Amino acid sequence: MPNIKSAKKRVLVGADHHERNMAQRSEMKSFLKKATSSITAGDLETAKSDLTNAIKTLDANATKGLIHKNQAARRKSRLTKKLNAIAK
Repeated sequence: MPNIKSAKKRVLVGADHHERNMAQRSEMKSFLKKATSSITAGDLETAKSDLTNAIKTLDANATKGLIHKNQAARRKSRLTKKLNAIAK
């Protein structure tokens, strides 16, 4: 444990940031799983709305630096390909 006051504060602030980041990552994963499950179920309208929500959270997390922008783009691309495959 740090002895300096500012170092103690940084530990507390870092813990707060960690909790917030983990909550946002969990929310993102939930949206991705929901979109994937609705795509595999074949429900086109639900899949489209779930995909929109997943893309929004991916973009937001990439903007915040929670995930890399290329990772967000890759995940969006893969989900969109899956949706287009069932739409045909």
